[in-house]
Amino acid sequence: MPRFLHVADIHLGYDRYDNPERTKDFFFAFQDVIERYAIAEAVDFVVIAGDLFEHRTLQPNILNQAQVCLQMLQEAHIPVLAIEGNHDNRPYGVKTSWLRYLADWGLLLLLEPTSSETGDLIYCPWDAAEKRGGYIDLACGVRVLGSQWYGASAPKAIATLAEAIRRLPTPPAYTVMLFHHGLEGQIARYEGALRYRDLLPLKQVGVDYLALGHIHKNYAEEGWIFNPGSLEANNIEESGYDRGAYLVTLNEQGIQAELKQAYQQRAILRLRLVAKGRETQEEIVAAAIATVQTAIQTGQLVPATQPIVELRIEGVVGFDRLELNTRQLQEHLQELSQALVFLLRFNAESLEYASPLAEEASRLQVEQEVFTDLLTAHNTYKKQAQKLAQGLIELKNQQIQGYPEAEMYAFVETLLHTPEAS
Repeated sequence: MPRFLHVADIHLGYDRYDNPERTKDFFFAFQDVIERYAIAEAVDFVVIAGDLFEHRTLQPNILNQAQVCLQMLQEAHIPVLAIEGNHDNRPYGVKTSWLRYLADWGLLLLLEPTSSETGDLIYCPWDAAEKRGGYIDLACGVRVLGSQWYGASAPKAIATLAEAIRRLPTPPAYTVMLFHHGLEGQIARYEGALRYRDLLPLKQVGVDYLALGHIHKNYAEEGWIFNPGSLEANNIEESGYDRGAYLVTLNEQGIQAELKQAYQQRAILRLRLVAKGRETQEEIVAAAIATVQTAIQTGQLVPATQPIVELRIEGVVGFDRLELNTRQLQEHLQELSQALVFLLRFNAESLEYASPLAEEASRLQVEQEVFTDLLTAHNTYKKQAQKLAQGLIELKNQQIQGYPEAEMYAFVETLLHTPEAS
């Protein structure tokens, strides 16, 4: 009864938000998953279906993170079988990669089909001395096949890979294949996803378990295609996805793939505040603070965990949105929430008014209505919009007539500080 752990999209070295603690989260998640679901469960092997790393070029500490985790598995005598994803694959024309480096050091088996002299893809068995090969038959009764990152040419590559698999010797009881690509219909705005029928040639040549990566959301199809999702959310939007690692058992009853999610992850919380168009700047700031405080009081937000928090302010506001000091507000909310990263998304629109104008309206009437609409949209001035609009027209006339600046400033001071305009 073979058992293995299927992970993908680990993204060691993730550096969005330019926060070293966030980069460490991806290492801690991988390390914890290995300890809990590979070593503690005594699996027969681990598969990494692409994107072990975030970047093709690595800092020494990121390479060290990978080595620490892989050495844990090596000491537990658990082999690791891996393929390259689009993030860590070798650039065109380059013969090596950091996964190849790890394979040469014996920390994992990088399974890659090769090309024959005629250009056809072929699967060579793993050569322990050369540390090269496209597939391996494990003692636990499982054949594991590798692949590469094919991008837009994936449908064509699948047909070629299927033919190469067909030519192999009779496999053991089970066949697992690693493939880094996404299936259509799983997430929005993803072009180039494979259709289910594109993958069927692999099932027809005997692949029992297709271990996917690439899309950071967990999904499974027809009892043989499995994608665990990323171990950590790579952005705020992904926080709503199910994701984790598959602990898989193969037996006569079929495939039992359990998605494991209980491991160290950074908490992520998304909050929303909808403005109605009547609020002043001070009221929006107070409402934003109250939204975060409520989340703390209800237990949604636990400051001690240093979560990642996003607050989206939407709707309409009764002032020019550029007048709000969002940086100052963000800093205050981050201090209040103790968030590792606090993202303030101020997406509210300024309230706009457009009074209907007759076609025969005079220039003076047009100016009056335009000024009135602008002032009515501002929460501070809307009660005296008509009076202030007349004042602005007078100020424009003073400018045209060449009034001294001191007199115009005095006029504005008087206009703004009359009881009716305050």
